[in-house]
Amino acid sequence: MNDLFLRACRGEAVERLPVWLMRQAGRYLPEYRAVREKADFLTLCRTPELAAEVTLQPVRILGVDAAILFADILLPLEAMGAELQFVKGDGPSFPNPVRTREDVARLRDPDVDETLGYVFDAMRLVRRELEGRIPVIGFGGTPWTLAAYLVEGGGSKHFDKLLAWSYADPEGLGVLLDRIADVSIAYLNRQVDAGAQALQLFDTWGGLLDLDRWRALALPPLRKIVQGIAGRVPLIYYVNGGGHLLEGMKELPVDVLSVDWRQPLSRVRQVVGSRTLQGNFDPAALLGPIPGIERRARQVIEEGRGGGHIMNLGHGILPMTPVENAKAFVNAVQSTPAPPLPA
Repeated sequence: MNDLFLRACRGEAVERLPVWLMRQAGRYLPEYRAVREKADFLTLCRTPELAAEVTLQPVRILGVDAAILFADILLPLEAMGAELQFVKGDGPSFPNPVRTREDVARLRDPDVDETLGYVFDAMRLVRRELEGRIPVIGFGGTPWTLAAYLVEGGGSKHFDKLLAWSYADPEGLGVLLDRIADVSIAYLNRQVDAGAQALQLFDTWGGLLDLDRWRALALPPLRKIVQGIAGRVPLIYYVNGGGHLLEGMKELPVDVLSVDWRQPLSRVRQVVGSRTLQGNFDPAALLGPIPGIERRARQVIEEGRGGGHIMNLGHGILPMTPVENAKAFVNAVQSTPAPPLPA
């Protein structure tokens, strides 16, 4: 088995850096678009055979060092009784948003095997198809990020409903965050039971908060999740737009901190030290010429010197990315020796 990814998660020495891409199963791949012509997004998520197929596509096409299960971070909210829709051109939508303590009380405490069993079935299919060649990553959204969608009723430019609630009644919002954390613990543990060999927590909207408010609002339910799955598999925490949160992130007992592209990894290292980092190639750089992609990949590898490092993008791959450019990025990383770990 190619265990570079798992070794890097544990902070062990590797001969070259492992590489995978956030959102690596997606619209930039013609093979993925062909599957989507047959099924809408939620049907794709809920059909284990289709979810497993698109999970495996980038493994075959790009030769990445880890697969990540195809699913959506919002599925646990649907399991809690929140109606989830995907409107073409508008993304996810919750027609009945949760904005009060009374709304929170109406949510269910689901049996994740009954409501989300299709995710675990897909995980088992992927593990079987890979036959141990590379590891499989499971994932979930953080309570703060899931609440952002649920409170706003979908995506938002300003997140005014969420942020207003966080100031007017932070304890009430905390009840929602805690309920989401409980479901997330069950959901992530069952992913591990089904075969996930690592887990990533996506905090897409963590950067909305300043450090003090992140510690007060987002961190407690996040810590609860970390404690609820501690020691089972390596755990990665990714935050978008969170460079100002590094002092808080370094206190989080996870194996890997995954960061966006907005500051060099050398600066991140100054705050968090030698722990394993993931990232942080700018996804937009994959739209440029291949020689520049190769040069920038080697630069990011050098910037990560001083501790463990998993190469990835600083956010999900853009849907207009040429496949040959994604391949060039993966190949550039895989042909570059890893910098030595500090003694």
